[in-house]
Amino acid sequence: MARIALLLLAVTPVAAVLLGCGRTAAGARASVVQSTNITATPVGNPVPSGFVGMSIEIKALEQYAGQNPSAIDPVLVHLLQDISPQQQPVLRIGGDSTDWSWWPVPNLRQPPGVKYTLTPTWMHVARALATDLHARLILGVDLEANSQIVASTEAQAMLTNIGRASIDALELGNEPELYGAFGWYRSAAGALVTGRPHGYDLSNFTSNFSSFAPHLPSVPLAGPSSGAPTWLAQLGSFLSAEPRVRLATVHAYPLKHCRKATVVTIPQLLSDTSSHGLAESVAPYVAVAAAHHVPLRIDEMNAISCGGTRGVSDTFASALWVLDTLFEMARTGVSGVNVHSVPGTINEVLGPEFAGGTWQMRVHPEFYGMIMFAQAAPAGARLLRLGSAVPPGVKVWATRAGTTIHVVVINKRLSQPELLHLRIAAAQGSATVEQLLAPSVNATSGVTLGGQTFGPATDSGVLAGAVPNDTVAPSGGVYTVRVPAASAAMLTLTAG
Repeated sequence: MARIALLLLAVTPVAAVLLGCGRTAAGARASVVQSTNITATPVGNPVPSGFVGMSIEIKALEQYAGQNPSAIDPVLVHLLQDISPQQQPVLRIGGDSTDWSWWPVPNLRQPPGVKYTLTPTWMHVARALATDLHARLILGVDLEANSQIVASTEAQAMLTNIGRASIDALELGNEPELYGAFGWYRSAAGALVTGRPHGYDLSNFTSNFSSFAPHLPSVPLAGPSSGAPTWLAQLGSFLSAEPRVRLATVHAYPLKHCRKATVVTIPQLLSDTSSHGLAESVAPYVAVAAAHHVPLRIDEMNAISCGGTRGVSDTFASALWVLDTLFEMARTGVSGVNVHSVPGTINEVLGPEFAGGTWQMRVHPEFYGMIMFAQAAPAGARLLRLGSAVPPGVKVWATRAGTTIHVVVINKRLSQPELLHLRIAAAQGSATVEQLLAPSVNATSGVTLGGQTFGPATDSGVLAGAVPNDTVAPSGGVYTVRVPAASAAMLTLTAG
């Protein structure tokens, strides 16, 4: 477990005892003290309820939640509540398996690209999980089979078995920009067969989508479920053509590892291009969706596409990346973000296990960053404007919800601690401090949040361990904080 590493200057007597106990190597020195002003001016819209969510594959639902609708995995429920406290979580069930799944149609042969058959048990588990969580579901419906009766039968089964109240939207297809380029199945001779002809483009997809929509139940639809810039550049034309789409959905991965020769590194992940740059690439689509009176949600996001990269995706660097990126996405005005997790892969964020009648969950570093964001930006919170710049490699975010102010400092420097003077408008009294720490930036375990951890696996979904009483008092209206390299800290204060 990482030791206390945040040095609190101008501290209360209790916190003063902690000086010198940092994780940073002996002799490491912070850069020149930086002063940062945080104004009382709110920026953008309030953070929506259910902003942080998970995205899982259709075939993974029973791995995560179990096969007994009367005994849904309680560990999963606790963890999903951690990233959406006192809110209605938004859970997306889709991904690649959207177009590999179907609900059997009487007297119709299973489509050749379908690998997974939905069952009544699957439906009842989805309904029970949504009920236990009070969640809203975004559910993928097979489009690649190119059969209106397959899509309409599946969608109607979801509506009948899960219930309208739990369905936020039905998402028709998944990443249709790949239909004409990637194999959907192999022929008897072993040849890859694509779901659509080569050259299938947004115009073709829009026509396809509009021909299917009238055959689907009268619930909100989501789309285009795409991450291709060439397609999303024409998002407006898609939304204009299909008024039944009430939720625009896009996918976002800053780094790609789809070829073995591609090298992806931790410094690339922690660069501002992978957080701020990713959000800037999404911002124009948010504006287009808003012009069509439709919210835009990133319903599939993670750090590295094509399964991720070991030694990067599964490390503590992902926690710092996702923490910063969620703030960046909130700044753009997206309605929410669903982080994609696939059990048993490098990109696994949560890993379910059921043995001996007991559920356990492997909690990877990235999830800790998601929790810290959820704590710092509860539903209804407003981002606060910074009144001055911060040093390179450091990000400062501030929110206000009612009379509570949260300030998050992320030090993405790999070897240099950072010393900051924070002048926070309207703040009064001492601040409590919560730290996000790990033994190193490439650690895959040993992560702590506020001194607590889930350990290698949790059977409760509740953080365990003593919570240190870390506080920092202002001196002349300034809160001075030292943040070790590759770590984050959150100050919580009361506004006067």
